[in-house]
Amino acid sequence: MTERLQKFLASAGVASRRKAEEIISAGRVTVNSQRVTELGTKVDPAKDLVAVDGKLVSAPEEHQYLLLYKPSGCVTTLSDPEGRPTAASYLAGVKARVFPVGRLDYDAEGAVLFTTDGELANRLAHPRYGHQRVYLAKVKGEPAPEQLERMKAGLRLEDGPAKALEVGVHEQAEKNTWIRIVVGEGRYHLVKRLCEAVGLQVLRLFRPEFGGVSVQGLRPGRFRPLEAEELSAMRRSVGLDGGVAGEPSQVQRRPLPRAARRHGHGPPPAPGAAAPAPKGQAPKGQAKGQAPKGAARPPPRRRPR
Repeated sequence: MTERLQKFLASAGVASRRKAEEIISAGRVTVNSQRVTELGTKVDPAKDLVAVDGKLVSAPEEHQYLLLYKPSGCVTTLSDPEGRPTAASYLAGVKARVFPVGRLDYDAEGAVLFTTDGELANRLAHPRYGHQRVYLAKVKGEPAPEQLERMKAGLRLEDGPAKALEVGVHEQAEKNTWIRIVVGEGRYHLVKRLCEAVGLQVLRLFRPEFGGVSVQGLRPGRFRPLEAEELSAMRRSVGLDGGVAGEPSQVQRRPLPRAARRHGHGPPPAPGAAAPAPKGQAPKGQAKGQAPKGAARPPPRRRPR
């Protein structure tokens, strides 16, 4: 049975469908030792040998689905050229080639789905399948009803018109307010820009769930596999397994969890990484005032003549 090359690469966990198309167009894919750059190419997984960057690709027998509570202070990528912490570094012990579905801002926290299922990832990322993204934004002060209504009515941002599908006060704090915002696309910094456009200052951004699956019970930097019921509801909500795209999931109706309390500054250390030493205290095994191992020593001071 033949299928499109980009769909095969996505189902094999190489990348999402869109990213797979970029990989093909860049000439990094071969089929039966012949380089392929045409997106309409079809392959038979049972007969054809497909390779990416010279490495043979085979479809996994069973996909993996992991939900991570991404801490703030890390990027939602597998690697970062700037050397910043990545969300993938928290997936200790995961051997499958999982990739993140969509992105979450560097300073935002909450639910991020990692999977090897390219078809599901494509549907969750594309607006036409009706996947709604739920956020809780902590804003300074108390927003006026008119400000929230403007976000629902629609605004013109620098990259085009945008709006919130739903918006309302979620919880009132002593000096600030948590508002619940639902959007239907994953545009860059969309929630923050919607808030800023109506004069609201975002102090903290939290995504309590993704695809109807909540981070309830997870600490920042921790992950868990999806339960069968959660996965089934997620797939049906984007039109898979006989479901109707855009139909709300039963899992989405559960109360939203609160963001975890913050302790200290920066993201928690990834598994296997050394925790930062308290302020004013040298790391373990290093004397106070001593340069870290491997660090360049300062040049000796010269006495004045």
